[in-house]
Formats: sequence, structure tokens, C-alpha cells
Amino acid sequence: MLNRRHIRIKVMQSMYAFKGTESDDLIKEQKFLLHSLDNMYDLYLSLLALLTELHKKSKNHNEKLQKKLLGTAADKNPDLKFQENQLLNCICSNTMLKDVISSHKLNFWDLEFEYVDILFKEILKSDIYKEYTKEEEVPTFKRDKQFVLDIFTEIIAPNEKLFDFFEDKKLTWVDDLPVVNTAMLKVLRKLKLTSPETALLPELYKDEEDKEFAIELFKKTFLNNSKFAEEINGKTTNWDSERLASLDGVLLKMALCEFQKFPSIPHKVTINEYLEIAKEYSTPKSSYFINGILDKIVKEYQADGVHIKTGRGLM
Repeated sequence: MLNRRHIRIKVMQSMYAFKGTESDDLIKEQKFLLHSLDNMYDLYLSLLALLTELHKKSKNHNEKLQKKLLGTAADKNPDLKFQENQLLNCICSNTMLKDVISSHKLNFWDLEFEYVDILFKEILKSDIYKEYTKEEEVPTFKRDKQFVLDIFTEIIAPNEKLFDFFEDKKLTWVDDLPVVNTAMLKVLRKLKLTSPETALLPELYKDEEDKEFAIELFKKTFLNNSKFAEEINGKTTNWDSERLASLDGVLLKMALCEFQKFPSIPHKVTINEYLEIAKEYSTPKSSYFINGILDKIVKEYQADGVHIKTGRGLM
């Protein structure tokens, strides 16, 4: 589910939150990082559980309409496209998913029903829903999937009340939402009617190598924090020192760690990754600042023949 950029972002967040020194408890900080990464999977499962609750809500909504004593003809024959959505039915009928959600104790939406109600009402009044339900032909799986992708992208993901709820539920989830939302869309886009139940339950890491990368990047940046800071300071005499105390300083230290401690990752790959992260998470000028410093450092390494790379483009 996570790619190397996602891992770098989580390490960056952990390093930025850490205010101690190399003498502090590395094992404790490392456990916090891994726990934080595991919590991302719980957030992913929580969002899938939310989709199942919205689907259940559509069924209950239609049943109430049909039971109204003074209901209109439209009430007696409500549109069932949401209720019969093939992708949502695949998610809701996935027994493996149900078991994992239950074992992780993430089936809390029945107690937090106000958020389900808010989102359901937003969906019903949206143009996305109106266009979906006015289509006369029976929707294909592809059309049903697009409807779910649209409501997730346009209504669920940007909802501020849901954002506040996740912030109260688990503080680290706020930073994780953009990454998890992207992972969710990626999984849903790939889903087919014939997909096995495991398709909704991807592994958190692509492989053990990626998990090891997360641990080693954090550990080696953590243990060489002062050394990397000193090297960076020597290249930034004309820059505001406050910038190095910000997220930019963390990104530079992590990049130096990859330069020096990860010989299989090319300099260019490292620079590109941290420039993209800076564009998303730091100030508008950060990517220019970081690019200038890293470019200077790489040229010095190459001139001195140190920290030679052996990789072929590994991310």
C-alpha cells in the first residue's frame, strides 16, 4: 500500500516531531515510527468501514421512504442505484475485510452515526448523485466504480467535519489522510468484480525491504543528526538559519543520509523525491533552497570520489 515516498514522508514527520538528541532512546522513537506506520493501515480500514456504513445507510433510507404512510410515488419506488452499487456490495460482502475491521476494533461508525448522516446527506444533494441516478440504463460495474470514486474524491475526502473527527480519534491520522486517501483510490480503481477478497487488503509494505528502508532511514538519520546538521550548515552561510530549523532542515538531513548510507539509491532519485515532498509539505521556496544545497553537496562528493552510488534507479 505504501510506496517509498510515503515512507519518506512518515520518517520526515517522525524526525520533525522529535526534538531530542542522538543520546535519547532510539528504540522508543523507532517503535513510535513503526506504530505510526501501522496506524495508517487502521485509517485505511476505517475509511472502508465508512463506505460500508454509507451503503447500509442507503438501504435504511430507501426502506424508510417506502414505509412512509403518506409517501409519494417516488417514495414508494426510490432509486436503488446507490443501494445496489456493485462496488459497494463487493466491499460490504467481503468477509475477510469484516474480520480484519472487527479484529482491529474499527467498526465504530454505528456509534459515530452523525458523521455518516452528514456525508450521506451531502451525497444525496450532490450533482454526482443526481447525474448517477437520472441515468436510465442499468449501471455497469465500471460506472458504479466511478460513482464511488467520485463521491470519495469530491465529498468524503475533503469533508472538514470528518477531518476534525479523525484528528480527535488519532492525532497522527491528520497527517496520514492525504497518503491514505491516495492509497484508497488506487486500490478501488484496480478492483474488478472477479477480484479476490484480498484485493481490498493490500500489504502495508510492498515487501520486507521497504519496511527495512523505513527503519534504516529513520535510525541512520537519527544517529547522525548532528553530523548532517554540521555538514549542511557549512553550505548555507548565506541562508536564513531559521529555515534549517524547519522542515527543510529535516529533509536535507534525510537526503544526506540517503547519499551516504544507501549506496543503491542514486543521487538523482533522492533529490527528486525530497524536492517533491518539499513542494507538498514545506514553503513555496523550499524546493529551490533544498535543490541548491543538495546539488552543491553532490558535486563535491563526485569531485572528491566519495559516497559512490551503485544503484540503477531504485526508488
